[in-house]
Amino acid sequence: MRILVLTSTFPRWAGDREPPFVFELCRRLAARHEVLVIAPHCSGAASAERLGERLSVRRFRYAPQGLESLAYEGGILEKLRRARWRHALVPFFLAGELLAVWKAIRDHRPDVIHAHWMIPQGALALLARAAAGAKRTPLVCTSHGADLFALRGALAARLKARVARSAAALTVVSAVMKAQAVLLGAADDKVHVMPMGVDARERFVPDPRVKRGRGEVLFVGRLVEKKGVVHLLRAFALVRQDAQHAHLTVIGAGPLQAELRAMASDLGISAEVTFVGAVDNAVLADYYRRAALLAMPSVVAEDGDQEGLGLVIAEALACECPVVASDLAAIRDVIRNGATGLLARAADPRDLADKILAVLRDPAGARELARRGRDRVLERLDWSGVALGYETLLDASTRPG
Repeated sequence: MRILVLTSTFPRWAGDREPPFVFELCRRLAARHEVLVIAPHCSGAASAERLGERLSVRRFRYAPQGLESLAYEGGILEKLRRARWRHALVPFFLAGELLAVWKAIRDHRPDVIHAHWMIPQGALALLARAAAGAKRTPLVCTSHGADLFALRGALAARLKARVARSAAALTVVSAVMKAQAVLLGAADDKVHVMPMGVDARERFVPDPRVKRGRGEVLFVGRLVEKKGVVHLLRAFALVRQDAQHAHLTVIGAGPLQAELRAMASDLGISAEVTFVGAVDNAVLADYYRRAALLAMPSVVAEDGDQEGLGLVIAEALACECPVVASDLAAIRDVIRNGATGLLARAADPRDLADKILAVLRDPAGARELARRGRDRVLERLDWSGVALGYETLLDASTRPG
């Protein structure tokens, strides 16, 4: 197949710290198919490059290079919240992507279009497809969560409904998202629960030579509201009352970083909390292997944004790192309370602290949970199976009927 992929998140250069899940799927599809990726440009990134024999990427321009700051490092929605002036970039971004997609359809003549996120990629795919006279080219759209949950305006709702009805198939990364997609008007049999994957066979694997820290609590994720780090800091202050050896390592960057550092100081735990910042994806496994547990205190943000799945949890479990996470619907796709990890009430620091202490007090029991968690990841979330599922779906969408 000739597959055209549209995305706003893609590695900009070698060693980039951007989430790599779209790239990981594309490079696996490119083992057998021609894959062209359309992604936003930014300072320091190549406008076009070939990443393999069958995988190439074109990055569209939408502003002078120094102003191309709408995508990456937290995502478009987060960038707009942090700086209102960036709203002025939106029309140019949409026009730049629309033109790039139209040209790709005209020149590449794809057999299928795979758009990651309903807005803007899914909606722009429909427009570009019509403009290029290629309405019969099937569109498969993947929603990752924020586009489905956080965009609530009337225009966004209409655009999402149009994409949901027009796509040959709509994939969502967790079961809770399927009901939401059907409410938009997507036919039930066209909505597929198909999460992104993790490399649980080569990168995220346990290492028996590495000894787990007795009290190291780990967090990995963007420092934004929906990740719930404010609740983790409050919980950790309670943990320290009973576990003086405990230490919290926070990996990730984001707009709340300064606020969280100040909060740790106010709680009197700044000496026991290390803010590492963003790290290369290649070294994340080292942190998972040595931590006593991963804490994922996610919440539903004020604007409705929430976890689509939480691949960080799957990465940790693949390394047999015990997990304590919030009891949210999407997270239950990975964590079965008491079977593959522990779930705490969302936004409840006391309950979160109790669950963390339970893991610290029973490392043998926690290891057993994590071993079963790895088995679940291998069964449902390893890239070998995930990529095959997407390949099958993309191929099926090109066949009449």
